[in-house]
Amino acid sequence: MKRTAHRVLADRRRTNRAAAKLRRRGVATAAGHCIAAGLRPSDARSMAASLRRNAVKAGCEGRAGTSHAGRRPARACTRYTPAEVAVAASTYRPRRDDFRRARAALMAVPA
Repeated sequence: MKRTAHRVLADRRRTNRAAAKLRRRGVATAAGHCIAAGLRPSDARSMAASLRRNAVKAGCEGRAGTSHAGRRPARACTRYTPAEVAVAASTYRPRRDDFRRARAALMAVPA
């Protein structure tokens, strides 16, 4: 029970932090949007690759940026607004149930 409760709290904490960061800055990487929608980082990276592919198809360009992750070297990234991610998610057709829930959360953009 303790291990399960810890995992639930860690997931909730990660999701809330990503969502708060997105609200503060207004833009985030595709993976950041997926984490804010409730996915774990490994699943978020998988869904983000598909979202980036669909963003190119939909004509969403995003903003160029630099991603810093601890001691790793900085690397180039693209940050998207919630509206751009919603457009990319509208063309994305996931098969997994958790990806479908995340897609619905990404498409529910406050106007």
